[in-house]
Amino acid sequence: MKLEMTLPERPGLLHAVPILNLFALLWLLLLLSPMLLQQSGVAVDLPPSRFQLERFQDAWVVTLGPGESAPRIHFGRDSVSFTELAARLDQLRSEGAPAKAIVLLQTDAGTPVGVERRITELVLSKGFRLAMVGANAAATPVPSPQAVQE
Repeated sequence: MKLEMTLPERPGLLHAVPILNLFALLWLLLLLSPMLLQQSGVAVDLPPSRFQLERFQDAWVVTLGPGESAPRIHFGRDSVSFTELAARLDQLRSEGAPAKAIVLLQTDAGTPVGVERRITELVLSKGFRLAMVGANAAATPVPSPQAVQE
């Protein structure tokens, strides 16, 4: 007795079904993998330290930048002159700025030191606390101990 095959000679769909199953499985894994991924890292609450900066609740930002004729001074987002800055600080103090109010002074590298000193003295003379802050400076290479000794 001879066995006869009942399938057609070229069963194209039967060869395509495993490929479709493979694509469906891959699609399912791609959709579910973000849910299975565990978040790395551990939440750490650092103990209070006297070397930590406190969070500034009532802080105003004064930004100094180099200008063409005179240095640029910004109080918050507003561009002001030196006299306008003095008037605004007086206004804040007269409106009852808290005693712990602080002015954060951010200075550009191209700003003259004399201007920075004048602004610093102005802020301190108005009775505000002052903190010098700045953006991350460009990475400057630290000389090795061997290069310093030579």
